[in-house]
Amino acid sequence: MADSRPLLRFTTQKDLVHRLVLSTLTGRAIHISKIRPSSPTNPGLAPHEVSFLRLLEAVTNGSHVEISYTGTTLLYRPGLITGSSPGSGASGGVIHHEIPETCTRGLSYFLIPLCLLAPFSKASVNVLFSGPGVITSATPTGDMSVDSVRTAILPLYGQFGISNNIELRILQRSNLGPRGSGGGGGEVQLVFGHQVRLPKTLHLLNAGKIKRIRGVAYSTGVSGSNNARTIEAARGILNPLMGDTYIFSDVSSAPLIPISTSNPNSQTSKKKSGIGFGISLVAESSTSCLYSADVASPPEGGEAAEEIGKNCAYQLLQIISMGGCVSIAAAPTVLTLMAMGSEDVGRLRLGRDVLASEGIVGLARDLKVMGGRAWGIRDDEGGGGGGGEEGDTVGDLVVSVVGKGVGNVGRKMG
Repeated sequence: MADSRPLLRFTTQKDLVHRLVLSTLTGRAIHISKIRPSSPTNPGLAPHEVSFLRLLEAVTNGSHVEISYTGTTLLYRPGLITGSSPGSGASGGVIHHEIPETCTRGLSYFLIPLCLLAPFSKASVNVLFSGPGVITSATPTGDMSVDSVRTAILPLYGQFGISNNIELRILQRSNLGPRGSGGGGGEVQLVFGHQVRLPKTLHLLNAGKIKRIRGVAYSTGVSGSNNARTIEAARGILNPLMGDTYIFSDVSSAPLIPISTSNPNSQTSKKKSGIGFGISLVAESSTSCLYSADVASPPEGGEAAEEIGKNCAYQLLQIISMGGCVSIAAAPTVLTLMAMGSEDVGRLRLGRDVLASEGIVGLARDLKVMGGRAWGIRDDEGGGGGGGEEGDTVGDLVVSVVGKGVGNVGRKMG
């Protein structure tokens, strides 16, 4: 039956992906206008945004997308989240999604919103990402690496009772190429096999104390000595603060991607792509709270491995100092799952700087427009009754979120 409710109208490309996710979860059709209207060379939707729309069409059934001739206006009517169920575009139970070379965003740009949709799918979600645009490292645009998604984002779903048959496999690593292009060529598979009717209500008020730090240093197509230098620099800063620090090393060859040519009769030649190195660090507290940091070598090069390691260590310490029970990168995921849960009040402790960030404020406004309820915010008092330990960050806030009770429509019907 067609949705008779009026279109929800938004402007600009800000938070476009998260608005599409909220539209799909709540079933509300949205209209987005003024998408880069003043750009003289590339107006309208960017390649990574078009690629995400194609991914949405692959994991849903009945979705309708209309894009204006200039690409500056988008109309999206969501369908049912079917995942990798037979007959929905999956081949052998796997959806193959190829990302074009023109995409310069990290793969986490696609993975994080896809993971938000997966628990509400009718069937399990199994997506294989490939193509010359797959970048597994962190990027200058702020995308975290695939390693951080695996170690700092996916474990958070366990707080909502979603923890079985979830796996993120990095089959081929890749970094961003020079001048923001020519990178990629990686291959990653996401398997999300735990679907629920409703996520559990979350009460996360005690941040605890940091008990261990883990990390991965990776080199793709360059000398493995970069890993050793990066690890040594990072440990030089972290070891005096935390003795339980282990950073693993992963050295892989550069991916090979075909070189496009105008001659159809010429033999297909390949070139190395995605060359670079980086490091991902994750700190875990005594109450299983996670904080992550990512730094990768710049596309133009010229930065020593020691600087990469030091920058990542300092970035991790800065994120921990912001307080709260979740980092600024994980807060949108946690708050969205809380809003989509049962009609009960969940509570989450956040740092003031995290809650005041532009992304979180925009998320609160979008949820309200989509039919959610306003958040309750109060000062944290000794961990909000959660038994805060001595030395906990002072000045945090407790956010109360009432679930919308949308649930998994496909699971209810099936």
